[in-house]
Amino acid sequence: MPALIDTHAHLDSPRFKKDLDRVLERAVGAGVTAVINAGADERSSRQAVELSKRYPRICASVGVHPHYAAGVSAGWLDVLAKMVESETVLAIGETGLDFYRNLSPREEQEKVFRQQLRLACRADKPVIVHAREAHSDTLRILKEEELPAKVGVMHCFSGDRRQVEEYLDLGFYISLAGPLTYPRSHGLRDLLHCIPPERLLFETDAPYLSPQAYRGKRNEPAYVKLVYERAAVALNQETDELAEQVYVNAVRLFSDVLVDRVY
Repeated sequence: MPALIDTHAHLDSPRFKKDLDRVLERAVGAGVTAVINAGADERSSRQAVELSKRYPRICASVGVHPHYAAGVSAGWLDVLAKMVESETVLAIGETGLDFYRNLSPREEQEKVFRQQLRLACRADKPVIVHAREAHSDTLRILKEEELPAKVGVMHCFSGDRRQVEEYLDLGFYISLAGPLTYPRSHGLRDLLHCIPPERLLFETDAPYLSPQAYRGKRNEPAYVKLVYERAAVALNQETDELAEQVYVNAVRLFSDVLVDRVY
């Protein structure tokens, strides 16, 4: 079985508090050998780092989600900068813009997003970008700011073909999640044909966005296998072959540290 990597999850969620060990056992049983746990604020970023030190198969990303942009502390950026010194921290994020819920004022979202892009450049780490109902502004900011050498990934992508092309032109990878498996997600599956194989990643965003077979239930890293399998069908490709390519992509983008986590 090829190594499957869940490139975005939130295992620090309280929804995993009682059974995280069993969740990880199920992930290993499904062939998932590494999970990148993405922070959403200072607290969850700190927890992501702690998990990455406690569990060999977890790596971390640290950042502030746009929902929490208005609530950052005075020294939040220095806190993230200190966290990123850990070798298990592979990226900055989840950061970006969310104009669907607008839980933080748009100007605060943009300010915090730009600051994290600059931190990513200083730390030489890729960024994990969240964009919901905000692709035009996200693209504007990304084009105005300097980007890190490895650029980053558009997490749980839900935009259109033109936006895919613009993000690819900037050097981004595109990551797809559970919605790829939904019966009506024809457009999302069509996007698979627009993404070069070497720029494709898969994730769960657990505990959110469960694949169709578990829709309405808690998502977990083991279920990323269903995303790989549905993508392989859409691409008329063997799942093993696709998984091998995505593994190479994840290591290339994030770090050789993933190799140590996998084997």
